Order: sequence, then C-alpha cells, then structure tokens
Amino acid sequence: MIQLCTACGTAYSHQVSDNPHCKICDDERQYVPAEGQRWIDFDQLRARHANKWTAHSDALLSIKTVPRFAIDQRAFLLRTPHGNVLWDCIANLDAATCQLITALGGIDAIAISHPHYYTTMQEWAAAFNAPVYLHAHDRQWIMRDSPHIQLWQGESLTLMPSLTLLRLGGHFPGGSVLHWDQGEGVILAGDILQVTPGAHGVSFMWSYPNMLPLSASTVGDILQRLAGVAFGQLYGAFEGQEIHQQAKEKVMQSGARYLACLRDHQA
Repeated sequence: MIQLCTACGTAYSHQVSDNPHCKICDDERQYVPAEGQRWIDFDQLRARHANKWTAHSDALLSIKTVPRFAIDQRAFLLRTPHGNVLWDCIANLDAATCQLITALGGIDAIAISHPHYYTTMQEWAAAFNAPVYLHAHDRQWIMRDSPHIQLWQGESLTLMPSLTLLRLGGHFPGGSVLHWDQGEGVILAGDILQVTPGAHGVSFMWSYPNMLPLSASTVGDILQRLAGVAFGQLYGAFEGQEIHQQAKEKVMQSGARYLACLRDHQA
C-alpha cells in the first residue's frame, strides 16, 4: 500500500502503524504540523483531487493539484522537438493526467529540483517508462527504490539538446534548476530560487517554512554558478511565481541585496 504524508506529499510503501514518521518532515527544512503527522492513501488522493493545467506557451505547461495538497507546488511539462520533460513532480497522478500527457507525446525524462518534490515520482516514472534524474548528493532522501531512478553527479547534466540541469545547492546539497536554452533562456527553478511575492526578485533559504537563511558563502556560490548562464525568464515552484523579463539581472540584484543584509547593511 502506498501512503502519502499530507504535509509534504512524500509517498511511502508502509502502513502508518509500522512507522508513523515522515523522514522529510522530521528534517528542519520541512516541518511536522502542530496537529501531528497525517497520511492519505494514494487511491484516496486521486479520488479527492484533480489536476489543473496552465499553458504558459505552446511548449511549456504547468500542472497543479486542486484543491491544494501538501506543499502545493506545481510541476511543468516542457515539450521540445527532442522529447518531453517533466520538471519537478506533484503527488496526484490520476487517469485524466495520464491521458492528457499521453496525448501530448508522453514523458521522455523526469528531473526534480530537490527532495521536497519527489512525492510519487516512482509512479510517474512507471506510468510513462521515463528515467528520473536526481542529484546524487540527495540520495538519502529517496524513500522508495525504483529502477527508473538515475543519480547524476557533478555540476551539470545535459538531458537533451537545449536542456541542462544545473546544480546550485543551497536549499539542499543537490538542489538543481533546469536551464532551457531557448530565446533569451528560461530557468525552471523549483524553490532553489524562491520568487518573491512581487515577482521582481528572488530569495535564498535553507528552510522556507522555518525561515532559516543560507550563509553568505553559499549564496555567493549560487550567484557564481549562474554568472555564465543566460536567461531572461524564470518560473518558480508555485502558481504566479514567474519573472518574464530580465530574470538574470533580477536574480543577481536579489543576491547582492541578500548579501548586503547579511553584512548588516542598513538601507
């Protein structure tokens, strides 16, 4: 039986009575709700929820579960002449979603930014016979094995022409973004780069729910890794988190501002 943590969406193949804890939520980058850890069967999730689709362009679609579930992130289906990529993952994989994705050409690869979005990646991979690319630095957070999981190492991995995974670290050691070399360039960031509410910048955190920051040296490393990457647009993990123009300039300015605050700089 597959059971999911309702706080983070991570799927486990165990009875809750055997192990009532979620390793992801026990970590300080997530949290155990005040009312305690709760669980839902995968079939119950699919019966109670549906997925909403948004077209950002002909080639970029996002998928979000309604009503909201767990962390409430969205996934992206990126369609290219070389194949379709699912970026990040949501827990709900229902029949309608399978049919729609199949009609759009299926999924050739799945890549996930960090462990909070692993959710039901094993089910998505099996449904579409697609490899799942996870950074090896985060292997300890894989709660269920799958023959589809492929661990990658190093600072970058080319998934297919024009699509490259970039390890930025920060939120998790293997925290990654997907760079699409199209037009001015696009970054799919998960929340490795967290788009701010006004969509005019980003922030960087070790733990978002517990509001624990990253060090200056870590943020400096992230900015250095992005220095040679061209991108004009950036899409974050949550609905409405999008920067449509001058994304790189805004990320770099945000990083400089973050570092200034850590130096006790007063505006």
